[in-house]
Amino acid sequence: MLYLIHKYVDVIKGVKMLKYQIIAKEIENDIYSNNFPQGTKLPTVESLAFKYNVSKSTIVKAIESLVSRKIVYQLQGSGIFVRKRNRTGYINLNFTQGFTTSLKEFNITSKVLDFNLIKANKEIAELIECDVNDDIYLIKRLRYIDDEIMCYEEAYYKKSIVPYLNKEIATGSIFEYLQTALNLNLGFSDRYLHLEKLDNNLANLLNLAPNDPAMIVLEQIYLSSGVCFNVSKLVYNYKNTRFFLQS
Repeated sequence: MLYLIHKYVDVIKGVKMLKYQIIAKEIENDIYSNNFPQGTKLPTVESLAFKYNVSKSTIVKAIESLVSRKIVYQLQGSGIFVRKRNRTGYINLNFTQGFTTSLKEFNITSKVLDFNLIKANKEIAELIECDVNDDIYLIKRLRYIDDEIMCYEEAYYKKSIVPYLNKEIATGSIFEYLQTALNLNLGFSDRYLHLEKLDNNLANLLNLAPNDPAMIVLEQIYLSSGVCFNVSKLVYNYKNTRFFLQS
């Protein structure tokens, strides 16, 4: 089985992101969160340096990072501009902030199927980078886009990083809660993608037929400090999802 590995940032586990990488991520999130159209001119290097209270050289490195990842482009003497965004309704695989933000023009809802506090087994501990028997929140949900089933999600969160979750929070945007209520600074993610045929159980959940195709995505989400706090498995309904990846 072939896996496509998409990484936002090449890091050694446990190593903090550099300042310019954090700022590049914040600028990227600002672009996506505000849905800036193609050709939007960003503030000058001097303005960005003042906004983030860093040197101009740090901003230059951040912009170079965004240019290399095709998020912005530079025109000599004219400025820095936003590249073309994905089409409406396409899930952006470059984005870490969750469906509610990346698909903000749609009504994204969730149905919680299971919510538990469990002990990490060996497999989960290895994926989420914790010790066996550490406390982990397990949340199983169906995610909907405009009342159509988008995907089945099985998510694990470290209780040491996310000290409190409940079923009510899980019916909404968990990432929004993490950032606004817990003030967590989301950093980057690794995604592992493959295709397989649905078994009877997943087919029933997604309102599809057994042996229908599905894209399976394993996500590892990290804080800007380089600490993994969330691992999720998402099984997408091929009838209701489209994907976008800039390169």
